[in-house]
Amino acid sequence: MKTNLVKFQNHKCIEILTKSLKLIITADSGPRIAFFGKPGNENLLFWDTKNLGRNKWKLMGGHRVWPNRPGADESEENYLPDNMPCSVTKGNNFVTVSAGIDRLTRTQRGMTIKILKDNKISVDNFIKNTGNMLYSGGVWALTCTNPKPGTNRKYIIPLGNDTGWDSFNYVIFRKWAGHTSMINDPQIKLTENMLILTPEGIECKRMIQAHHGIAAMDVPDQGITFIKKVDFDPNGKYPKGCNMAFYVGPDNFMVEIESMGQEKKLLPGEEIHNIETWILINKSLGTNNRKQLIDSCK
Repeated sequence: MKTNLVKFQNHKCIEILTKSLKLIITADSGPRIAFFGKPGNENLLFWDTKNLGRNKWKLMGGHRVWPNRPGADESEENYLPDNMPCSVTKGNNFVTVSAGIDRLTRTQRGMTIKILKDNKISVDNFIKNTGNMLYSGGVWALTCTNPKPGTNRKYIIPLGNDTGWDSFNYVIFRKWAGHTSMINDPQIKLTENMLILTPEGIECKRMIQAHHGIAAMDVPDQGITFIKKVDFDPNGKYPKGCNMAFYVGPDNFMVEIESMGQEKKLLPGEEIHNIETWILINKSLGTNNRKQLIDSCK
């Protein structure tokens, strides 16, 4: 891989390049992945230019790291240390970006991006307990994508565990933090083995137990498919029993693809990790190629 110091939307950043991928990681406010896509193509991630946020917290966009707390997947502390300057460590095939220490919880967030293949990376999202008290929670990895209205971009999650005793959890948020979403949402289609989301600008939030740990963004206008893959432990403790989620912003300003790690107790000095594999396939897989989608992650 090649790395360069670059500016992105007035942020100090690190650019990572392979033959098939381009990433830009913020160093002055994060940790975040601000850009992800093919070299020479447009950004698949949403990046905010309207200064959206909540109190002092700024949405910014891209990919970020949050905690999911037991019984409270979204809490006030999520928004506190999200825009801190970061320290950067670089190796031959990886970059680690770590935020400062949150003064309230004494935790530190970060991510390590490692090149696995020209078209495949590992994104190790982590939280470390740097204090001398206990901490509990999991790692919530949120990726803000650009649905780009008019391009027929869709989002797909394979359903089920493919065994003879097959069920999964599916959580519908009707109201949360002043927001609402529909139960009978026309953007969502459930087939026998896939969840298919076609963003139509209606605000929507869902959580799902995805045994294969796969969520994909089909991008027919670029002829590619972006896949996020995580390992799933059927006996693990996940928020509401779910390891995946998505959020559609009003008027299609963004679609978040989210993975949630297991909730654990952290002793002083311990870390929790939510390791995602990101794959960029040079083909639009569409919404019917479940086997090819799963096989692409092996």
